[in-house]
Amino acid sequence: MKDYRYILEPYKGIKTRYRCPACNKSGVFTKYIDTYTNEHLSDVVGACNRLLKCGYHYTPKQYLSDNNIQNVTPVTRVTPVTKCYEKPSYIDNNIVVKSISSKAPNYFLDFLTNHWNKEVSNELADVYKIGTSKHWNGANVFYQIDSNNKVRTGKIMLYNAINGKRVKEPYSHITWVHKVLKHDNFNLKQCLFGEHLINTDISKPIAICESEKTAIIASVYLPEFIWLACGGLNNLNKTNTKVLKGRNVVLFPDAGCYDIWNNKMPQLSHLATFKMSTLIRDKATKEDKKQGLDIADYLLKIR
Repeated sequence: MKDYRYILEPYKGIKTRYRCPACNKSGVFTKYIDTYTNEHLSDVVGACNRLLKCGYHYTPKQYLSDNNIQNVTPVTRVTPVTKCYEKPSYIDNNIVVKSISSKAPNYFLDFLTNHWNKEVSNELADVYKIGTSKHWNGANVFYQIDSNNKVRTGKIMLYNAINGKRVKEPYSHITWVHKVLKHDNFNLKQCLFGEHLINTDISKPIAICESEKTAIIASVYLPEFIWLACGGLNNLNKTNTKVLKGRNVVLFPDAGCYDIWNNKMPQLSHLATFKMSTLIRDKATKEDKKQGLDIADYLLKIR
């Protein structure tokens, strides 16, 4: 495999994600590092992970050209340190059980109850192990449980109980269980949301969408699939999908994201049989794409 001198800085916690120079959002910008010096090339050279709403990507090649810098190999190169595989950290199961059994308000489950009924809401909460958090009143937890039933982490989010939309004002209400628990040296290695379900029926095809909420809702309307979520555009990758080896997988990208996920297909095709759903791409209007609607937005209209 070809070694590149400049690479995007590997994720080692939020301290390795920075404020984007374009959209000014914090914690969304990944800088390029020079593997010869192990230093950032520049504070503005990198990529914003808000692919649709920002899309900023200033490459080392562009930076070197713009500043008339020759890409010369230095005389002394820092010898790369061979890293051993670091095992993922896990959330204590007692915390998960307590969270799932909590009687505190959970607005996301309230939304599911309002849309269907309490029986359906309880069943979905049990299948996907949806927890409750007091970090914000009414917050829920989407636990990432791997195929060995180990809890990698949990995403804490706040939804509106009436319309089921995320609460983004006065700020986006999203954080992580390991962060709230203040676990030191927590080695986060994410897995697919719903991964613990993949072996419940190995004959069933797998469906992957971006949002955890969407996977949960779609599982009611389209139960012929085992519904998983990658939790972000960039989380659909070889590392997270290798657990699906040998399975039939259908991808359901959000409106406006078809090309992004379609370009990832060649990297994943040796792991499993991947297909792309064109349902949303063909149905979505320009406004739908602008809003980033997903399959759940359409399914919920059916009721």
